[in-house]
Amino acid sequence: MSVIDLELESEARPNPVDLVERLAAVNNWSFERSADGEITLSMKGRWTDYQISFQWMPELEALHLACAFDLKVPENRRVEVLKLLSIVNEQLWVGHFDLWSEEGMVMYRHALLLAGGAVASGRQCEAQLERAIDAVERYYPAFQFVIWAGRTAREAIDAAMFETAGEA
Repeated sequence: MSVIDLELESEARPNPVDLVERLAAVNNWSFERSADGEITLSMKGRWTDYQISFQWMPELEALHLACAFDLKVPENRRVEVLKLLSIVNEQLWVGHFDLWSEEGMVMYRHALLLAGGAVASGRQCEAQLERAIDAVERYYPAFQFVIWAGRTAREAIDAAMFETAGEA
């Protein structure tokens, strides 16, 4: 295959960010389309608000999702947060959490690979978004326990994963 064929093939492929924009519009989610290949959704969660950015990366043939939320990690808690990230990421089948060192910010990330000309579906984009929100909702309390309650990573994950049965 020549370079010209590759260029024509990539031009014919629909931009998956357009799909995310339609999904946001149908669900009345607040969004901003900052570029042809990028959109940011603003959503309210159970514990915090989310800024969820989708970015089409044609050179990687991937739709990248980054879910940022209001959780700054003070310098003196970063080592313990990194330990917690390791424990949490072991439990995730899809996506992962990162600590952006410079900003001291925890973020969930995932990429949908669309190699070989694959085209994203609305359900794939929706599932990618659901996995991000589910992960943050589930583990946010553990991050809070480490950062604000001074707990160890193990104590925080054990407390956050404690589930009750029945009703009081």
